[in-house]
Amino acid sequence: MSAPTTPRTFLTVDGLQVAHAVFGDDGAPVLALHGWGASVDLIAPLASRLANKGLRVYAPDLPGFGQTPPPPSAWGVLDYANFVLRYLDANELEKVHLFGHSFGGRLSLILGAEHAARIHKIVLADSAGVPPRRDPLADARLRLYKGVRDGLKGVGLSGLSEQLRGWYNQQYGSADFKSAGVLRDTFVKVVNENLLPYAARISAPTLLIWGEDDQDTPLWQGQQLEKTIPDAGLVVYENAGHYSYLDKLPEVIRTLEYFYTS
Repeated sequence: MSAPTTPRTFLTVDGLQVAHAVFGDDGAPVLALHGWGASVDLIAPLASRLANKGLRVYAPDLPGFGQTPPPPSAWGVLDYANFVLRYLDANELEKVHLFGHSFGGRLSLILGAEHAARIHKIVLADSAGVPPRRDPLADARLRLYKGVRDGLKGVGLSGLSEQLRGWYNQQYGSADFKSAGVLRDTFVKVVNENLLPYAARISAPTLLIWGEDDQDTPLWQGQQLEKTIPDAGLVVYENAGHYSYLDKLPEVIRTLEYFYTS
């Protein structure tokens, strides 16, 4: 999914030149966190309309996405969450509402659990963080692959081991994994983290919005988060996919305006 380029400004956060955009001149602050492979550009349609409703929305390009350079090493979700805290400090934001889509939802789960004093309310849009259902065939295939790969490396056939690794990743790697580039090691760390234990410790009121037809984070994952987060409600949009907040933008704006301001 593409979108028009949004003008950014830059600020330094822990040595990184972070691109971000701020929508609105005043109002309660909302921190909007985009999904994996996305950027401010896909947050802008939502943020600009929330600004018209009297909210002030801060939207960074997370490290490695948009116009912000990659992190200095392979980061996990906790590293990204700590970065977000430092971004808040750089903008002198003591407490905010959160909006997190997909990967941004992962960060929101950690922030809500570990830094409750800095969060008013949370909106999770088609959030990641729930482990996928196990596929016995895929698990067996992965175990076989790892055994052969490590066996080849163990007998000094590292070149052949790497060829096998490349073939396996091309055959069975997800689209996000294949396109991760310099963020591939980060992606592997991020995608394997089960965040349900964090979800269970969130105290902030939480709204889950989900596309009924989401194929990336299926609806059952939203239902699992609703059961796990103590104070959560789930809104499901028909004929909407993984970007439900864009597919149903007018309806989502009405819902978020009421939720954030009530």
